[in-house]
Amino acid sequence: MEDIKPNRGYLATVTGCYCPRCREGKLFRHRTSVGLKRNLLMHETCLVCGQPTDIEVGFYYGTGFVSYFICIFISVASFLFWWLVIGFSYGDNRFLFWVFGNAIALLLLQPWLMRFSRSLWISWFVSYDPDWRQTKPVDTGRTNADHMTNW
Repeated sequence: MEDIKPNRGYLATVTGCYCPRCREGKLFRHRTSVGLKRNLLMHETCLVCGQPTDIEVGFYYGTGFVSYFICIFISVASFLFWWLVIGFSYGDNRFLFWVFGNAIALLLLQPWLMRFSRSLWISWFVSYDPDWRQTKPVDTGRTNADHMTNW
């Protein structure tokens, strides 16, 4: 059988919230929304390849750290951009404008950041399988139906 390349690369898979195993199925049930419960509803398995999305109990607890470091990166980048373009001064409120602007930007990005951190987290533990059509996903045996999506 010929080797079929995925339609998208790793970065497009993670930012688009696609299954890391087949890079075709969507991880989340709904589009990004402000409603946090609806925003984080994931399919139990990938609709295309059957990869479980909740690999073990408490699997997504680490995404809090991922989201935190992404927010730190965004804040440092916006600080440097503000400093280079506008600058900071002791004589006016430019620093406060940056603080409030950065805080508002992070609040507006939060629904996407929560999804992105989950997509990035699962991509570190589930690798792309070019033969996903012929092979079944690995069953870790560490899931508990009573605690699925229990965060």
